[in-house]
Amino acid sequence: MTNQPFTDIHEELTWRGAIYDATPGATETLKSQKITCYNGFDPTSDTLHIGHLLPLTCLARLQRYGHSPIAILGGGTGMIGDPSGRSDERNLLTEEEIDANGAKIRVQLERFLDFDVKSNPAKLINNADWLRQINYLDFLRDIGKNFSVNNMIRRDSVQTRMRKGISYTEFSYALLQAYDFLMLYEREGCNFQSGGTDQWGNILDGVDLIRRKHGSDKNGLPRAHGIVFPLITDSKGDKLGKSIGGAPALDPEKFSPYRLYQFFFNTDDADIIRYIKLFTWLGPEEIEPLEEAVRERPGKHEAQQILAEQVTKIVHGESGLEQARRVTRAFFRGEFDTLSASELNDIFEGSASIQVEKCDIDNRALSFEELAVATSLAQSFGDARRTVQQGGMYLNSDRVDDPAREITPEDLLHGNIIVLRRGRREHRLVRVL
Repeated sequence: MTNQPFTDIHEELTWRGAIYDATPGATETLKSQKITCYNGFDPTSDTLHIGHLLPLTCLARLQRYGHSPIAILGGGTGMIGDPSGRSDERNLLTEEEIDANGAKIRVQLERFLDFDVKSNPAKLINNADWLRQINYLDFLRDIGKNFSVNNMIRRDSVQTRMRKGISYTEFSYALLQAYDFLMLYEREGCNFQSGGTDQWGNILDGVDLIRRKHGSDKNGLPRAHGIVFPLITDSKGDKLGKSIGGAPALDPEKFSPYRLYQFFFNTDDADIIRYIKLFTWLGPEEIEPLEEAVRERPGKHEAQQILAEQVTKIVHGESGLEQARRVTRAFFRGEFDTLSASELNDIFEGSASIQVEKCDIDNRALSFEELAVATSLAQSFGDARRTVQQGGMYLNSDRVDDPAREITPEDLLHGNIIVLRRGRREHRLVRVL
């Protein structure tokens, strides 16, 4: 941000729409004290995803205000799996799989938090350090006795799962997360936990466990607090990322910087300002002109470009943003011969394509107009010829002058790809086997 228009972190998070709920006294504590706050990230996958952006950016915002963030890598809880937000039982991973996933997630976490600043460095802690050492009988006596099964089964997350069945393993997850909070309070002085709305019950359990073990502070106030972030949905009520079949991964090998850029560039006008507030560092001075642009020039994607650039840079760095820009420019200019095979596949992910035999290319048995009709880029040979005559057909990066021209091995990009284009926006991909 160009300046600091907010007096404290709570004021900023409220303006950004990032706080859904908080425990009593949390607001006053955020305004008056330097806190230590943790958010957990279970390595049940080898990558974080777009649903983690809000908790990650909120931890980073806390750090900018002088608070101390802790990212907890769930090397212990990840072996159980949180039942919240799921309708079925997780497949349990081995310790080796959990640890391998954690090593990859660690790299992603380090993009958001400053672990080297002297005043309030972020910490990355693995809860396997204590959870994998638990003596079961001691845990039941010291921790389990503080929990009411009656209260636990009333939770929405448990009620939903009980209709299909929930194992004792996943049912006990809440105790482990509460124990995490207690360990961090005792070891690190951590007095805040953050998370999504699905974590509210677990967070309250941790707050209550700390109260039971340590009582209130000298002023009779709670020693620990929780804040939860809203579930991010679009204007249609769909969970962010649901429209593409799953939340986009933050691992560039699984979801490239170009695809992340395009994902946010295609944000609906009804959602764009809310997403900019939640996911970027831009403040009121930068966002107000974008709100005006959306009102006065709807559909122009001015704010969408800013959002796409900001998020891509935050997640993948300057080099990732430049890659996304380069691929985007090449696509709109039709410069397909400048792109790698993986970049071409990224661009045409989910697009219409056909497959042809390599021998047909080697024997020059296909013409451009045949491919245009076969891919439905043209409705007929006559349509293909007319469009070529009008200068509207392209093969890879070049305009086609002769509809009957043969397709040759020299036309293959990376030995197995051909891109056909009609006008500026219609594309077809041909894969050569």
